[in-house]
Amino acid sequence: MRIILIRYHNNSMNIPYLLVRNKQKQKPSQKQKTDYWAGTLDEKWITKRVVIDMTVGLVMTKQKTPHQNKQHHPVLLESVLQVLSPKAGQSYLDLTAGYGGHASEVLDIIGESGSATLVDRDANAITELKKRFGDNENVELLHTDFVTAATGLIRKGKQFDMVLADIGVSSPHLDMPERGFSYAREGPLDMRMDQQQATTAADLINTMSEDELTHIFRSYGEEPRARRIARAITTHRPINRTSQLAAIVEDTVGKRYVGGTLPRVFQALRIAVNDELGQLSLLLTVLPKLLKPGGRMAIISFHSLEDRLVKQFIKQASYGLEATLANLTKKPIKGSKNDLHPRARSAMLRAAVK
Repeated sequence: MRIILIRYHNNSMNIPYLLVRNKQKQKPSQKQKTDYWAGTLDEKWITKRVVIDMTVGLVMTKQKTPHQNKQHHPVLLESVLQVLSPKAGQSYLDLTAGYGGHASEVLDIIGESGSATLVDRDANAITELKKRFGDNENVELLHTDFVTAATGLIRKGKQFDMVLADIGVSSPHLDMPERGFSYAREGPLDMRMDQQQATTAADLINTMSEDELTHIFRSYGEEPRARRIARAITTHRPINRTSQLAAIVEDTVGKRYVGGTLPRVFQALRIAVNDELGQLSLLLTVLPKLLKPGGRMAIISFHSLEDRLVKQFIKQASYGLEATLANLTKKPIKGSKNDLHPRARSAMLRAAVK
């Protein structure tokens, strides 16, 4: 195995990366496509295999990626900054602030004369946000879901120059086995983004009928083997651990299909537990009211169900003489093409301006 250091030709920040190349021993030529394991130099992990266009260039010293929280790497950061176009003194609303990756970059740009409201329903995220921004008097933190936050801010008559919603599960959620979001990590079947919520994934798995589970897997995971999986689950209950559910799914669909099926099953359960599509639909109806004239909104989604809702909303809101928005992204900006982080590969960004 050979280790080389490179700089990506399409990396606007020119961040050094560590690549461990498999199988091939010869030095690759410029812009050669080949298989690599990739990870930033300031990270301890090495991501899964990806196919990359690259330009080889020796990096002599280790450099740290600027403004990166060690627990969360903001998805499509450069694209978000481009469409939101933050300026000094502006106001920013982050409805899914997480661990503050996007917020940190925006706050650096809007400066002390700007202001930010950061929202998250996850208690762990709020704790980290307090550590990171608690001393900043221009930052307001709200521990609630984004629909409750949005409607409350509208009642107060608040509007913003920029609004961001990064929909879906974050990297810290996936990395914490006790949260139960990942089929690759042993843990309880929880999947609650708000841990004050009563219903867990285990509750759904163990109480829903075969028809109800089939509907969840088919509607929220677009899983073609939804009925077979639902029947197997009802036969093997109780199921309380991620490993139990993963094993049942594998036994049901076989090793050939399990790699694609497990993500869909876990996604479907997560969406159902957190009412993600319902929450997003409610948010979209009130988003324009949160924007000042000329204000910009950006929404990052991670699967076709969410993106379809966002696409239809922006299309309707930007159509005709009574349009309230102008579309900034006729096609989604995709993480697979614009972000090197592996968990961004399914991300889709759409934006609009009031």
